[in-house]
Formats: sequence, C-alpha cells, structure tokens
Amino acid sequence: MIRGMKSAAVALVTLLAVTALSVLPASAAAWSSSDKFGSWSNGGYTVRNDVWGGGAGSQSIWANSYSNWGVTANHPNTGGVKAYPHSARNVGKKISALGSLTSSFNVSRPGSGAYTSAYDIWAGGNAYEIMLWMNKQGSVGPIGSQQTSASVGGHSWNIYKGTNGSNQVFSFVRTGNTNSGTVDIKAVMNWIKNKGWIGDATMNEVQFGFEITSSSGGLNFTTNSYSVSFS
Repeated sequence: MIRGMKSAAVALVTLLAVTALSVLPASAAAWSSSDKFGSWSNGGYTVRNDVWGGGAGSQSIWANSYSNWGVTANHPNTGGVKAYPHSARNVGKKISALGSLTSSFNVSRPGSGAYTSAYDIWAGGNAYEIMLWMNKQGSVGPIGSQQTSASVGGHSWNIYKGTNGSNQVFSFVRTGNTNSGTVDIKAVMNWIKNKGWIGDATMNEVQFGFEITSSSGGLNFTTNSYSVSFS
C-alpha cells in the first residue's frame, strides 16, 4: 500500500472506532442510580431503588423504562427486609369506580438469597397494604396469620392478615412460584372488600418489585416487563 492510501486507511479505521464509541452509550440504561432512595419518572410510572431497611448493604438500580428495569443487590445474610426496588403507577379511583384494574409482569430472578417478587398495593391513603407474592425464595414470610386459602384474580393463594403497626396488611402468597403472569387486581380488591376487611377505599399506588431480605455476594434481579392498566 502506498503512503497516501495507508494514511487514508488509518484515518478511516480511526473514524470508525470513534463512531463506534460514540454509539456505545445508546446501549446503556436510560437511567441508573446507587442512591438508596433514587427515583425516576417515566411513562406515568415511578421507578424507585428504595433501600429502606436497617442493616442494608449496597444496591444499584438501572432502567430502560418503567417496564424494563433491574437491580444488583448485595445485602447481608441477616433477617429483616432491606429493600423494595419497584416500579409504581398511581390509580386514584375508588374500588367501586374501577371498570377494571389489571397488571402483567415478567421477571428474571436469582436462585439464591431471601426475597419475594411481589406487588405492593396501597389503598385508603396508605391505610391498607395489599401484597401479592408471585414467588418467594429463602427464609421469608408474610405479616400476620393465615386466614384462609382462595383462588381469585387468576391465581391460587394462601391469604394472611395482620398489621405492621402503621397500617393493615393483607398478604396473598401464591401457592406456587411463577416468574410471569397477569393479575386481576380489581377482583382481589373486591374479594377483600366482600370479606369486610376494607371499605370502598381509593386505590393509590400499584407497585411491583423485589422485596429483598438478603442477597449476599451481589445478586441480579430483572423485571423484563411490567404494566398496570385500569379504567
């Protein structure tokens, strides 16, 4: 190759390398944070890191959208919930005013640690907390005592009732683990209402994420997709 052609070839290779590097950030997450209470608003939802428990370790969160996000969490092997990274959508309607309220999810989760993949649903100005445990791993358990078992909202549950000192907690623990599915949340709320445990409360946030007790060594949790629909 003559000198002029060689110089042009080197310049072209250099330009292509610089161009490739300039494209790389596009493949990175749209948002990330290592702040305990880092949050990001997207598409009418809020994604939160929410490292709220005592004795927590480190946790970083990333999100491409409200529907696709995840965390790398390294929490010690001790008792007590350390974090609840989640994506949330506010509803703002009374139970009776809802024509429908459904949600779908799909997750990838580790096979070790102690955690749940769960909905945390708030109603009545946060006086009522309704948890829907879609799967559980390790030594974890719901608040309160088991009241009954039932099939409602498209799933079969063991249902617990208790209080955390600040609000009433109703926990629906799925009888078998699943990493994906759709839940008829209005049907669940009507079931609770018909039991006399709650009145015609206003639905606040529908949250979905990972309630992590321990994830020693650093474990990855990913929500591949998540959405809430209501009318």
